[in-house]
Amino acid sequence: MNLTFINIIDYLGTFAFAISGMRLASAKRFDWFGAYVVGLVTAIGGGTTRDLLLDLTPFWMLQSSYLVVTGFALLFVIFLGKYVIRLHNTFFIFDAIGLGLFVVVGIDKTLELGFPFWVAILMGMITGSVGGVIRDILINEVPLIFRKDIYALACVVGGVFYYICFKLNFSPVLTQTVAAVSVIFTRIIAVKYHISLPVLKAHEDFEKEKKV
Repeated sequence: MNLTFINIIDYLGTFAFAISGMRLASAKRFDWFGAYVVGLVTAIGGGTTRDLLLDLTPFWMLQSSYLVVTGFALLFVIFLGKYVIRLHNTFFIFDAIGLGLFVVVGIDKTLELGFPFWVAILMGMITGSVGGVIRDILINEVPLIFRKDIYALACVVGGVFYYICFKLNFSPVLTQTVAAVSVIFTRIIAVKYHISLPVLKAHEDFEKEKKV
């Protein structure tokens, strides 16, 4: 199999997202199989949603390599777990990397099918973020995308940078790299400097109704 740059990005994103899911599963004391399932869902959930919306057969049903990559991620966590799990920022780093890489994969695949750029940016956001939503639901956490963190918005930033590079006739590899890095950079800066969207506050009357 000849690997293209986008294939490599896809596999790296799968590996990174799977580890981020397994890291949280380990914190919840899941067994190996449970951790693998959480890691797999984290890695393929967004891409599966994207493919279904684009009326395609989900990518992992056509190529088992994604299941294998997730298996390698599990082995990585098992044998290097004491280093991976103890690092405070490990989950965030792997999640940010996976987010950036998957946004690029989603945009590329959508554009190849002839959809307009605004659809491609939405599909990039879905590819990058929906797996994390499913992961958080499985481990009984409020999905990160619904909190005030800059998460889905970082995907949109990556899509905008992709569009700019595309219009400037940058090479595909450079365009993909800039878009992925912009997502990762946006996530890191937002977390480092506590940049977030305003929280939607309930009206006082609504709060009173809840207490009744």
